[in-house]
Amino acid sequence: MKPLRRRSFVKQSAAVAGGILLPGSVSLRALQPGEVGETDHFFYKLAPADGPFIDTQRGNKAFGFKNGKIFLSEDNSKTWPYSADFADTENLQFSSIQKNGNVVFATQRKLFVASPKLESIREITVKERDGNDYVPHKLREGEVPGWYFYSLDGINTFDVKGVGEMLVWGNYCNVRTGPTPPNIYYSTDGGETVKIAYRFGNNPAFNHKDAKPSEVVGDPNNPVVCRHIHSVSYNPAENAFYACSGDIDRKIGVGLECHWLRGTYDAAADSWEWKVVVSSDANSRFKSGGINFVDGKVYWVADANGPKTIREVYDRGIFRCDPKDLPDKSKHTKLFDAKWENAIMTIDGNVMLAPEYGNANPCDCGFLISPDLGKTWGKYDLKELGDRSGVRVSPRNEEGWFRVTLMKKWVEWGEVLLIKPKV
Repeated sequence: MKPLRRRSFVKQSAAVAGGILLPGSVSLRALQPGEVGETDHFFYKLAPADGPFIDTQRGNKAFGFKNGKIFLSEDNSKTWPYSADFADTENLQFSSIQKNGNVVFATQRKLFVASPKLESIREITVKERDGNDYVPHKLREGEVPGWYFYSLDGINTFDVKGVGEMLVWGNYCNVRTGPTPPNIYYSTDGGETVKIAYRFGNNPAFNHKDAKPSEVVGDPNNPVVCRHIHSVSYNPAENAFYACSGDIDRKIGVGLECHWLRGTYDAAADSWEWKVVVSSDANSRFKSGGINFVDGKVYWVADANGPKTIREVYDRGIFRCDPKDLPDKSKHTKLFDAKWENAIMTIDGNVMLAPEYGNANPCDCGFLISPDLGKTWGKYDLKELGDRSGVRVSPRNEEGWFRVTLMKKWVEWGEVLLIKPKV
């Protein structure tokens, strides 16, 4: 992890109303350190360069890390009164603050739970569905460790009917690393125990070609395969979870990798039932991410990126529908006609915030924002951040700021950006 540096900003904006792109204004004055940037829709600033890397937030709390220590704030990241030694902060990739105060966090292949004021840290051994220990595969010499627990989503805890709070998330993996199995994980006890809710199948594209049966990652009994998981979310109206996966069409005879799954949890039996709702090729709105539910409706962003024929168009945008209508594209409402693919979106209240994918998008550091659940939109490029892609958008803290992890080239950690909507 390289030290964080405060950057100046140039702002460039455009507003979208009723599906029409309206010309925006451009300001060429670079912001000075300590200043807050401003667009028509939001204020924005980088997290302090001399503070911890703010990895997640919830209410007035924030969890961060820096130089071999983890930190906890209770005043919206202003001060960090609680800390603990943790040598492997360089590889910390996921964290979630629980309602009971625990902090669940992970490195590439290990999962931990810290007590509410970081007095104690304990490694968690994930449990299989049959109760046995789930152990990451043995690394080969020179193999880059995979991301067993990294999530693109910024919301991983949900108030579930008949259970209370659940921590549920899927891992985004198999990008510039060794083979890694895509799994959905869950906890019903504030992170004290973590189990597997769903294991995708054995994908030959993400296994060593000469792997022995004991070395294969993925569930050998599950024919549903993918590269990684894009999003997992919960719909209170159905008391059901939805997950979507990627990533591409491969001519290896294993089937499609882009799926939407629906899962229900039986608390009494501590068991899951999952079914595939729809599977698709990669030029489809079902190659997607950023799943959110508001008033029983499902909202998502399309990550469609082909391949396609010369006569096809990319099936992109931000969409909404009734969950029962998900497989039927004729019943989808397109809220924003995006030109480029998107993989992340967080809805908090009526505010929709979707970072743009910098690797494919010609903008430097783009954001789409709607203050009214998709009726009107703003589109902005915060150019002086450089080539960045936002991921893991945490909902607003008690002072109204979203927290966004900015990635360099999608897989390298950069800075933390804070965005405060003008609503």
